[in-house]
Amino acid sequence: MSNEVELSALDLRYQGCRMKNAALEGRLLVSIAQRGIEEPLEGVPSADQYILLNGFKRYRCARQLQIHKVPYASLGPEEGVGILNLLRISNNKALGLLEQAAFIDELKNVRGMTVSEIATELSRSKAWVSMRLGLMAQMSPRVRDKLLGGEFPVYPYMYTLRQFMRMNSVKPEQIEQFVVALSGHPLSVREIEGLAHGFFRGPDSFRQQILSGNLALPLKQLKEVPADPEGCSEFERLMLRDLELAQKYMQRVMAKSQDERLASRNFHAQCHLLANGILSRSTGFFQTLRKLHDRSGQA
Repeated sequence: MSNEVELSALDLRYQGCRMKNAALEGRLLVSIAQRGIEEPLEGVPSADQYILLNGFKRYRCARQLQIHKVPYASLGPEEGVGILNLLRISNNKALGLLEQAAFIDELKNVRGMTVSEIATELSRSKAWVSMRLGLMAQMSPRVRDKLLGGEFPVYPYMYTLRQFMRMNSVKPEQIEQFVVALSGHPLSVREIEGLAHGFFRGPDSFRQQILSGNLALPLKQLKEVPADPEGCSEFERLMLRDLELAQKYMQRVMAKSQDERLASRNFHAQCHLLANGILSRSTGFFQTLRKLHDRSGQA
């Protein structure tokens, strides 16, 4: 059940836990201008204010359109309960992975809840909670602001930069430098991936060009990379590397899986979760691999 509240009565302290998306917000602005705010903003009460937890895009659109009263619904009597309720319904509310991680980090490090308590309250595994806490722990405050602020895309951070974070030669401050240098630039995922390889593995001159904000020259250099001596494109080389890694780790898993040292309850809980995820994709993976094998054999 919702009621109307003054826009000025909303407390925005959790705005930094939610993703910004300029394109989505632009479309929402047009929709609200035509039809008004159709879904209530959500939060928890606090003295003479309401702490907003969900609906920050609608809030900013309302301000821009000079709407002074907005529909509001309560998620609970106080912040901790409200955050837990928001996380419980996150599948319906499309709460992103980083947003989940930011709120779980709040529950543990500010609200003092343990991993076990959070997992129980959300009906999730401890591994699910720990993964999101680990994601937040790896980020510096500046990187977190750039990602949640929509200035640097989440996908290349999760699937490109985190590969470099596992390398001993790459320091956390270098990850931050790269993210800050590229934030706000309209780059494709492929361009970011190419720049990352040059930044962390290439010459210092390439790295300095990126840090100076001069991205045109490094991007031009990437386009001018000579063809592979064996005739493979960059994309093909990356695919071959992925296949090499898949073969390598399949062999490692088979070799280690029967080892008696794999005995702790914590290991088995996380192993079960990860193995289930892999098995659920096994049919599709091997069908795709067979098609690739047949196609490459006929070339």
